[in-house]
Amino acid sequence: MARKVLVVDDEKLIVKGIRFSLEQDSMEVDCAYDGEEALSLVKEKEYDVILLDVMLPKYSGFEVCQQIRETSNVPIIMLTAKGDDMDKILGLEYGADDYITKPFNILEVKARIKALLRRSSQIAPKEERQSEVEYGSLRIDIDSRRGYISGKEVNLTAKEFDLLELLMLHPNKVYSRENLLNTIWGSDYPGDVRTVDVHIRRLREKIETTPSEPDYIHTKWGVGYYFYQ
Repeated sequence: MARKVLVVDDEKLIVKGIRFSLEQDSMEVDCAYDGEEALSLVKEKEYDVILLDVMLPKYSGFEVCQQIRETSNVPIIMLTAKGDDMDKILGLEYGADDYITKPFNILEVKARIKALLRRSSQIAPKEERQSEVEYGSLRIDIDSRRGYISGKEVNLTAKEFDLLELLMLHPNKVYSRENLLNTIWGSDYPGDVRTVDVHIRRLREKIETTPSEPDYIHTKWGVGYYFYQ
């Protein structure tokens, strides 16, 4: 089945180039040129990944990302024309899974898309893995990639789920920020360990009663993070 990609950018030449290249890889591509159009398409269809520009008419990429995250954990890659770290951090804060700075090489875009799709769909053989992991009021369903607190579903992004799954499957094992970055985002990911910190903070806000005093995801100062059990 062809992967479905939504490309959102007000620069039509960029959209045309991305669409052509992705279609060469047998992907189905929809295009939107402003934030309002993007949100309308997301309500109508389900996508495997979204490429989302930061600077958009009507709604900014950050606003679009935030609204999508209220109902969906579809992988989102932010496109930014700025080299400013703040744009990258804000994108992650609003729930993006990755970011690419313009101008970019289309081969890099395709590689990032494929990496996200690969990680979000990797499922080990059933006999070799657990289908659910539960501790206290926290439970994750690995097959459906959903998380629950006291039976109520928590809306997790693809990367947030990946982090939580890894930590819960290896309780009390301390992972360095560098290790988490390489494991979840891949060794070729150009970002730094602040990406991990942002995602851990967002994850704590979603699953912890008091994020500043976590019950589940703890910090080993000077080392990294671990799931306490």
